[in-house]
Amino acid sequence: MVQKIQQTLRDSAAARWTVLVLVASMMFFAYMFVDILSPLASLLNESIGWDQGVFGTYAAGEYLLNVFGFLILAGIILDKMGVRFTGLLSASLMVLGAAIKYWGISWSEANTVEWLNAWWPSMPGSAKIAMFGFMIFGCGCEMAGTTVSKVLAKWFKGKEMALAMGLEMAIARLGVFAAMWLAPMFSSSFAVDGVNSVTAPLLFASLLLVVGLLNFFVFTIMDTKFDNQLVAIGEATAEKDPEDEFHVSDLKQILTSKMFWIIALLCVLYYSAIFPFQRFATNFLEETLNISNAEAAGLFKWFPILAMVLTPFLGAFIDYKGKGASMMLLGAIIMIACHCVFAFVLPVYPSKILALVTILILGVSFSLVPASMWPSVPKIIDEKVLGSAYCLIFWVQNIGLCLVPLLIGKLRVATEGYLVPMIVFASFGVLAFLLSLALKVEDKKKNYGLELPNKK
Repeated sequence: MVQKIQQTLRDSAAARWTVLVLVASMMFFAYMFVDILSPLASLLNESIGWDQGVFGTYAAGEYLLNVFGFLILAGIILDKMGVRFTGLLSASLMVLGAAIKYWGISWSEANTVEWLNAWWPSMPGSAKIAMFGFMIFGCGCEMAGTTVSKVLAKWFKGKEMALAMGLEMAIARLGVFAAMWLAPMFSSSFAVDGVNSVTAPLLFASLLLVVGLLNFFVFTIMDTKFDNQLVAIGEATAEKDPEDEFHVSDLKQILTSKMFWIIALLCVLYYSAIFPFQRFATNFLEETLNISNAEAAGLFKWFPILAMVLTPFLGAFIDYKGKGASMMLLGAIIMIACHCVFAFVLPVYPSKILALVTILILGVSFSLVPASMWPSVPKIIDEKVLGSAYCLIFWVQNIGLCLVPLLIGKLRVATEGYLVPMIVFASFGVLAFLLSLALKVEDKKKNYGLELPNKK
């Protein structure tokens, strides 16, 4: 009888993996929406006048409100209000932002009101509205990412945490593959008078976000039952102990942690060489290999595939064998090599096979670093402020993800090529490598256990 009372939903493999599917599907739809226009950059220029500078500015909009403090607020909301409230709020923000973005792009320039063109004339009216919607979506997307990390830390505590986080990342990255594959297909299928559609792929991705919201609602029902079980077995109380409650002053515990800042800076540098690159990759391959937009998107869609396949295995390896800090170091080295190939080798030898192999190898890097980075955070940060820690890391990351697309867009226009942008991406990799070394040294000194397995 005692054994029965001690069981919770977390002890049921079916229940905790169902939770993973529910929250990971929401992130799959979010990642798909983020990149649904990336393969259509040339079409956006031809049909509604978005050049590479406009596209880079629009892409930066996803992170703008997060940079100016929303993610810090999101962390406080997450630790104060819990994963259920925060997850539903973030999913709702994504749906709202997607609706505004769709409205902006589907609304032709002829219908744009005069005041919208009166300010910031270098940006088309459709881009301004779409960028505003992308800002709101970005708030929800980044908040959802941190919420999902805390959900998995909660439901897989003492179990297959790194594997679960790895699978979640793999499923989410499948959204990038889906965007690169489906966007050109929907665009051509809904062509009008021989002109491919930019709105059809966007509408489809927006509707999937609604499905993600419904999935998270199902999760909240399961999580409520789980919390009640924790109360019943004495692992939690109906009312939080004042000592266990989150206070804003607890943020000092995070901000004074040297390991936190190493991981946060490693995160921003690494992801700044990945996500902004995704936005420009299709156009880069078009110009470098002299191929069509659809063919370039077809090549790059394979980028997340090795990451998707390898990340769960790497997560399982970390759970049972460890070596998380070493994986981050190796991932940074691989990323440097790949961007150097894009910068110096591919323009001289414009081979589709070389491009595909380099893209796939970059996907290996994209599995090594995230698979080891996110499960490392609970090892250095107290669970009480874990949500805020994830949000603060995402906030630092968003500063880079906001500024780098702007920088790359401007460099692309100024230099009329991709050599300098690719050198910039490779430079981020070098800095990430140095931080990975610092992380290993600090872990060896203080014994945080980054090289140790998670499974108990």
